[in-house]
Amino acid sequence: MSNGSTMKDKTLKLGEKIPLPKPQGHHCFACGTANPIGLHLDFYKMDNFICSDITLGKQYEGWENMAHGGIVSTLLDEVMSWTLIYFKKAFFVTRKMQVKYVRPILIGQSLMIRGRILNESGKVITARGEVLSDEGSLLARSEAEFVMVSEDKLSSVPEGLKKDMRELFEKMKQV
Repeated sequence: MSNGSTMKDKTLKLGEKIPLPKPQGHHCFACGTANPIGLHLDFYKMDNFICSDITLGKQYEGWENMAHGGIVSTLLDEVMSWTLIYFKKAFFVTRKMQVKYVRPILIGQSLMIRGRILNESGKVITARGEVLSDEGSLLARSEAEFVMVSEDKLSSVPEGLKKDMRELFEKMKQV
């Protein structure tokens, strides 16, 4: 009976959404809190994935009633980036990204985007991102290469943002 209880306790934890902190006041189109036209994505850890839920409105439309491909690409890049922020807690840049649009993503459709790390070789990390329907159907996927960058190489990034990111890395250690 105790084995069943242990299994039940582990099962209850699978799929648990653990919210991630994020910096406030920045203008990032995907996750920024200060961008009035942004996506305002929030992220959470679930199992071995970093995820976000979103329903795209008409302002993100391409073909009528379908999400614009560039917006879908942005969702994928952002979820993979937050995957690195959480698991690597380091500065990085996207080197290259491939997107496969599998099925139409409809405006007003509930979506989950999720990312995970596939491979790491020195300063290069490969990640996968996916856009899923609320039924779990794969709608789009991406694989991308990211390069870890030392903070001193990010000369165009304002010192305040670097400080906010260092603080975020510290907060992520507690999640």
